[in-house]
Amino acid sequence: MSEKKTIEEYINENGSLVYTNVGISMMPLLRQGKDVFTIRKKGPERCKVGDVVLYKRPPSSYVLHRIIEVKDDSYVIMGDNCVSKEYGIKDSDIIGIMTDYSRNGKNHTVDEMGYRAYSFTVLHTIPVRRGAKLFIAKAKKAIKKIIKK
Repeated sequence: MSEKKTIEEYINENGSLVYTNVGISMMPLLRQGKDVFTIRKKGPERCKVGDVVLYKRPPSSYVLHRIIEVKDDSYVIMGDNCVSKEYGIKDSDIIGIMTDYSRNGKNHTVDEMGYRAYSFTVLHTIPVRRGAKLFIAKAKKAIKKIIKK
């Protein structure tokens, strides 16, 4: 019987991994259970703003999110559909970098103009998206309160 491998072990042995995401944190780019993406093993180079990286969150969660800021010794990361930033992600935490994704059977690379425009928009609308999501959440809470009365 073969032993089950971790994602890190698989990527270290094969150089890359084709996978599908679980969750909605990278919507609308990646739809849960519908789209697939390729993660290439991270080398010694530093990642850059806009890279979508797979990292391990202790103790054993894997997270695929976008780098929104590069610091001297760490990164600030956030999902495209999230409002919370994740701080202190180190190079040693990052397993790999997304190189492409497939939607409805069509493959797209991170070098394509459409993807780059999407990534630019996501990065440059963070304050607006955060404010809008927080406003909507508060509005829903207020409406529920009013309906209960």
